[in-house]
Amino acid sequence: MTAFLEVLSFSFSVTGPIFVLLALGVLLRRTGMLTDGFIDAGSRLVFTIALPVLLFMSIAKTQIGDSVNLGMIAYGLVATLVIYLLLEWGAKHCVQPAQDRGVVVQGGFRSNFGVVGLAYCLNAYGDEGLAVVSLYLGLVTILVNVLAVVTLSRSLHRRQGAGKIARGIATNPLIIGILLALPVSWLQLPLPEVLWQSGRYVADMTLPLALLCTGAALNFRSLRSEIGNTVLASLSKLVLVPVLLGVGGIALGFRGTELGVLFLMASAPSAAAGYVMVRAMGGNASLAANIIALTTLGSILTTSAGVMVLRWLGVI
Repeated sequence: MTAFLEVLSFSFSVTGPIFVLLALGVLLRRTGMLTDGFIDAGSRLVFTIALPVLLFMSIAKTQIGDSVNLGMIAYGLVATLVIYLLLEWGAKHCVQPAQDRGVVVQGGFRSNFGVVGLAYCLNAYGDEGLAVVSLYLGLVTILVNVLAVVTLSRSLHRRQGAGKIARGIATNPLIIGILLALPVSWLQLPLPEVLWQSGRYVADMTLPLALLCTGAALNFRSLRSEIGNTVLASLSKLVLVPVLLGVGGIALGFRGTELGVLFLMASAPSAAAGYVMVRAMGGNASLAANIIALTTLGSILTTSAGVMVLRWLGVI
């Protein structure tokens, strides 16, 4: 009984704070304390400044060679690509109408890495988890953004040139923050203490603000429509993807923090950026919003259950 309670306590410590802040965001939105303007400005602040600073600081103060397992990163990237191909195959046979296939596929494999996934890892492993996840987050973000453009373009019959995709990646603030940090880490360049302290202030507000805005932006009323494709994408995101990544990681010998990071990042809900991309490309934006809302709500439960199982098996 004591062992079970320890497992349950660890699981709640990972997902509990996320649930509280998301619920607080929902409550503050309903009371009018958080407005649309605040949500839009807060989300832009997180994406363009706070989160890049957090990733920069994490990588810059870490010796990459000592903290990063390139095998883990390679496995995560390859597994993500394989899962994407499986979802494309499944959507071809199960999703109607055909123009919604890309929305279902990207909703099924594209995680909210930078907010919920990162928060899961920080709650579970602290600074150690942040050091392991930072470079992985940057590389997998590039991959899933490219794959999201490909699947949406295919289903909507719209062309996105390689130059446009490359520009989108090159101007992504998260990628810029990571690239700027790499030479600082490799060369162990000293930075003025005033920059480190200022950066810590900015980094510390990243996840609370991001989670509040995410919770405030949720709209559960839209879940009543297009429930079939919504559930299909959500099951893929919350069950299929983390199970496949987790089982594959165990089979390849990953344990502890590395396996935990792989599983927790995969368990994060569908990325909010997916809604913006679908809407901009003329796709079914309401379906994308449904998937984000349902996976955000369900991720707390499925991640808790997954962490309990992995903790009980003694692999994380």
